[in-house]
Amino acid sequence: MPIESTNPQGAHEALSAGNAGALVDVRTVEEFDRGHPEGAVNVPWALAGDFGMQPNPGFVSEMEQRFAKDGRLYLSCQAGMRSMKACQDLQAAGFADLVNVDGGFGGRRDPGGSVAVAGWAESGLPVANEPSTYGQGAG
Repeated sequence: MPIESTNPQGAHEALSAGNAGALVDVRTVEEFDRGHPEGAVNVPWALAGDFGMQPNPGFVSEMEQRFAKDGRLYLSCQAGMRSMKACQDLQAAGFADLVNVDGGFGGRRDPGGSVAVAGWAESGLPVANEPSTYGQGAG
């Protein structure tokens, strides 16, 4: 099954309508803690390190522990690039129903710096600030 794509508004509408699925924010814990889509679960695709962001070696295994491989997952990051890479990694691991949230939390810009796809926050969608529980035994 191909990886689908939607914008933040589309993801919010689908999840609010009671459509089965989970919203996973794949940004770092630090990014997540500064604000994230309400109801999102944080499972970082990359981790902040001494030399910038490094791939999270436990990403796929954490996702396998938390979610069914046939369940619908909406993946979001800052703009939509990391979440697409996360979708590709999950697809390779056998996850079947993946949706990349293009525009992510902060929006995707075009080469000139203009907003190409408004992000979750810019779209006025519900934002939460509770801290991530990633790495604390709860995911």
